Amino acid sequence: MAKGLIVKALSGYYYVLPDGEQPSKDAFVQCRARGIFKKQKVSPLVGDQVDYSLTENGEGIIDAIGDRMSELIRPPISNVELAVLVFSVQEPAFNVQLLDKFLVHIEKERLTTIIVLTKTDLLPEDTGWRKEIEPYREMGYEVYLTSSKQHLGVEEVRERLTGAVSVFAGQSGVGKSSLVNALLPGLSLATDEISQRLGRGKHTTRHVELIPLSGGWVADTPGFSQLDFTGLEAEDLSECFRDLHVYAPACRFRGCLHHKEPDCAVRTAVEEGKLASWRYEHYLQFLTEIKERKRRY
Repeated sequence: MAKGLIVKALSGYYYVLPDGEQPSKDAFVQCRARGIFKKQKVSPLVGDQVDYSLTENGEGIIDAIGDRMSELIRPPISNVELAVLVFSVQEPAFNVQLLDKFLVHIEKERLTTIIVLTKTDLLPEDTGWRKEIEPYREMGYEVYLTSSKQHLGVEEVRERLTGAVSVFAGQSGVGKSSLVNALLPGLSLATDEISQRLGRGKHTTRHVELIPLSGGWVADTPGFSQLDFTGLEAEDLSECFRDLHVYAPACRFRGCLHHKEPDCAVRTAVEEGKLASWRYEHYLQFLTEIKERKRRY
């Protein structure tokens, strides 16, 4: 039995890089998963360390999956250390609410997060996004400003990703694949122009795949713009808002939802201008989504 890393999953096949092998076209072993995983309701994921064996025809069979340090549902990937949230400043416009929704999911998984803004070469006279991103710096998030076309900020991002297992995520059409292309010249991931008629990006990435980079791995993943809050309880939501969580321990009631409860330190912070009102509004919107989800199920 051999050991390796799943670097790609596509159409029911898993492509495993054997331990000790350098990534190359011929290094990967095409594997199927044993039926026992389906009975156990477990699926191998890109990023899994696995044990596998070879059949007589040379195809691999995944026999065991190693312990996972982390696991994401969307995108389906495991053992990620660093989440790279990619948002454009234009085409599509910077979406703070969607950024907050992504951050909630990443904070829930307790991953380190960096925020990369793309297309900073577009409409230089529009500086509204600069004011919108500054509060995230103040919360402790690392923010990188890039332009793949002009190769601005790309080397700084490359240096930050060195040695880590990173996942790229963000709204469709923001330039994730273009950024990965800039980080890895010659890779030529499929990219597509923004559809002006629809005002949103086309889905250009069809599967999750780990790509080697400076002793680490980056994952280019299918673009998506809708996220749900499956697995997140209302009582845990404020922990995923760094700025709200600062004030939550001072609330009168343990388990305060910061909505209508008396002596809520979070609401007081909003009223006193210590906490951004729009962040609190997003929190309430997400809280409502979680409650409605529970009522439906």
